[in-house]
Amino acid sequence: MKCRICSAIIVGRKDKIFCSVKCKNYYHVNLRKVTAIEVKEIDTILHRNRSILLEFMGKRKVKHKIDRVLLEKKNFRFKYHTHIQVNSKGKTYYYVYDFAWMEFSTDEILIVRK
Repeated sequence: MKCRICSAIIVGRKDKIFCSVKCKNYYHVNLRKVTAIEVKEIDTILHRNRSILLEFMGKRKVKHKIDRVLLEKKNFRFKYHTHIQVNSKGKTYYYVYDFAWMEFSTDEILIVRK
């Protein structure tokens, strides 16, 4: 078997994929760099979406209904969210960390703070 990084012959366990600690560290450091670059843009969008939801919620404790156009004007990116929850009535909540939104109608969005 050959090392993933330097193609040297690997000695030792048959499940080893690197010939040395140096090659292993090189692989993982570069993997973290690539991952950080890729997720930075997405993370920025998620934080912006959360800030927009927070701005519209203001000091309200739980729920607030707004026009979809207002979110669109703030450049809210609907396809970016952290997770999804479907309630017992079949309605889908899209979460951005501790905030969620649900399409109340084609024109209105319900924002919820969890």
